[in-house]
Amino acid sequence: MAIKPFLNEHFLLETKTAQKLYHDHAADMPIIDYHCHLQPDIIAEDRNFSTITKVWLDGDHYKWRAMRANGINERFITGDATDAEKFAQWAKTVPYTMRNPLYHWTHMELKNPFGIDVLLDSTTADEVYAQTTALLQTPEFSVQGLMAKAKVRVVCTTDDPADDLAFHQKIKQDGCATQVLPTYRPDKAMSPESAVSFNAYVDKLESVSGHTIRDLNTFLDVLADRHQHFHDNGCRLSDHGLETVYAEDYTMADIKRIFSKVRDGYELHQHEVLQFKSYMLVYFAEADHAKGWIQQFHLGAIRNTNSRLLGKLGPDTGFDSIGDFAMARSLAKFLDRLDGNDKLAKTILYNLNPADNALFATMIGNYNDGTVAGKIQYGSGWWFLDQKQGMIDQMNALSSFGLLSRFVGMLTDSRSFLSYSRHDYFRRILCNLLGNDVENGELPNDEIWLGQLVENICYHNAADYFGFDLPKV
Repeated sequence: MAIKPFLNEHFLLETKTAQKLYHDHAADMPIIDYHCHLQPDIIAEDRNFSTITKVWLDGDHYKWRAMRANGINERFITGDATDAEKFAQWAKTVPYTMRNPLYHWTHMELKNPFGIDVLLDSTTADEVYAQTTALLQTPEFSVQGLMAKAKVRVVCTTDDPADDLAFHQKIKQDGCATQVLPTYRPDKAMSPESAVSFNAYVDKLESVSGHTIRDLNTFLDVLADRHQHFHDNGCRLSDHGLETVYAEDYTMADIKRIFSKVRDGYELHQHEVLQFKSYMLVYFAEADHAKGWIQQFHLGAIRNTNSRLLGKLGPDTGFDSIGDFAMARSLAKFLDRLDGNDKLAKTILYNLNPADNALFATMIGNYNDGTVAGKIQYGSGWWFLDQKQGMIDQMNALSSFGLLSRFVGMLTDSRSFLSYSRHDYFRRILCNLLGNDVENGELPNDEIWLGQLVENICYHNAADYFGFDLPKV
């Protein structure tokens, strides 16, 4: 007997109030995806993916981790198996992902945009593969078509200072219905752990900029030029993916000496590395403030822990985890330095370790100064925490120590054009959280205010906070 679909219209909505908040106030709101890892060249090309594997499995280390845990050979994950063979192995894995967010996301992404509501497993794999792959060949399912179907108003990609942004320029010139804006991600410019890697990156900056980098001053001049180039191309956000915020003491003489040392090919001592990172972090933060940008800090991941498979498959292939870094003292020192010099930009802080939820939710309150509502944001559940319990815990921490009502809401943080269902997932969880409070007598049954609060968190808060040029909703 066939199993009935479980993703009905009230999925995750446990109460009548939650259902009303979702259906009347959340479901149809547009999306602002202010942090993701979509590739701008694919958007510029308006690509139609040849198979569901290409759009759904390639580059998705969430799924790769699940497949490895299920005993699937690497050939069917990152190897030379055909797209159909890889999809079959993913379909075989899906029933084993129950209670992992992948189970929900998989079926939500099949239902929207493809309209498929069968459970994916080995018995349905061929049917689903054929149906989705056929749809992906149509104009409606090109990457820009997929964004339009999901009502995505803005996408902010993640881009290195050395990027020329030619694809962003083409996207704008061609009149894409979704605004696609770059985000400045300068982590490589503050990572001198390896003299060889750092110098190769500095050489790349030289090539892109057309300027010789002789010393620290010319290095900073080139970075300033790249920052302006990003600004001229619509960038208004920066982002850093760091283990923790760095806040070592240093002098300018220290930093000039350290830069010259590494440029001469010498390896740095660990304290010198931390001094350089600390200086550059302040430099980038002050540059963002001067331009009126928003800065983001994704903190707490320990990356590339499997050295054997890192050497074989490279980075970003599914061998990262939650770290246990000390956060509070250095984060406070960094933010206080910027605030004391009146150079603290709007800031979003994301933590990966749930043990730090209360730490981050209270830290943001130290630097809100009344000049901007929600100036310092506690970012949404990120990476390993962008699942149901992670989102609930993040919103509960923010509610307990700050203002959930000023929250800028969800993002995909994804490499996939099918990940917009994560916004729907978040919205259902948000409405359920509020609906339960109402029906438990903990909040008033005031649909006008609660409905507005939901709409703000889903869309309006982000639109106002980032200052995007968007039509009124």
